Amino acid sequence: MGNNKDFKVMTEVEIALTLILSVMGVIFVGIKAGIIIMITGVLILVINYNFTKRRYSEIEKLNSYLEKVLSGDYAPEILDQKEGELSILKSNIYKATTTLKYQKELLTEDKVRLANAIADISHQLKTPLTSMMVMNDLLQTEDDQNKRNEFLKTQSDQLDRMNWLIQTLLKLSKIDAGTITMKKEEVTATSIVKEIVKPFEIQMELKGINYSSFDSDMILSCDKNWTIEAIQNIVKNCIEHMGENDELKIEAEETNIYKQIIVSDTGCGIAKQDFPHIFERFYKGKNAGKDSVGIGLALAKTIISSQRGDILVESTEGVGTTFYIRFFKTII
Repeated sequence: MGNNKDFKVMTEVEIALTLILSVMGVIFVGIKAGIIIMITGVLILVINYNFTKRRYSEIEKLNSYLEKVLSGDYAPEILDQKEGELSILKSNIYKATTTLKYQKELLTEDKVRLANAIADISHQLKTPLTSMMVMNDLLQTEDDQNKRNEFLKTQSDQLDRMNWLIQTLLKLSKIDAGTITMKKEEVTATSIVKEIVKPFEIQMELKGINYSSFDSDMILSCDKNWTIEAIQNIVKNCIEHMGENDELKIEAEETNIYKQIIVSDTGCGIAKQDFPHIFERFYKGKNAGKDSVGIGLALAKTIISSQRGDILVESTEGVGTTFYIRFFKTII
């Protein structure tokens, strides 16, 4: 505080005023008046000095706190229970620094997620690319037309897989970035389910899966196309883990709080150790197929969550799995 120019000037002005008033008191009133004015001026000067010193001390503490924040060091809490302008300033500075710290943590987490996502994408694309390179080398030397056709079929399958992976990742990134707006509309649950199941009818027939659904007039308020995309990923996941004579059932249910579509199967179920991770991107559990990427359920969860909905799961390994796709009537 001793180096503060404004404080020095203010003190010098106060001393000068006290001396001038004391001299004027002696001249115009008398020595006693001059002494009283002098004593009063000194007391005011001392009180003001101590008060100002304390305020500057608090300001220096705030300055030190901000320097720590700016340098990235840990900054202790500065809130107190006192009243006044400085306490309000402390509170606002603390709120600002807490917000900045939280945003910094989010940015750090985003960087980690981005790095992990890039690593996962590289890994997922590496396998089909390697396979295609091998097939391409074999095609150059293979004369047997049947084998050449087989190699071409393998390449085509790998291209389809890569295309699906890239398209799915693009959808996820767009939703994460907030560039996609979910356009809610009133649709019947029955009409949505019919469109969900249609692409899988032949596959279920070939695998010998028994399918049953409901006939309901329940109305859902959702983005129809994105909701179909989400639940199709769930149905696809169910079918991949089912065998001959297993059952797939889709039902609808409504409560006072939410409306939901229930997708249940009698497949192999989800292993206990995999259960907490099933919605994590690129996670492949114990019962995952060899061509599984581990991104379908993550996409489904992201789509439903972006509509203020939720997906709950119940599963018993060796018995089956049930997915509850919920749309809340009010945002909770």
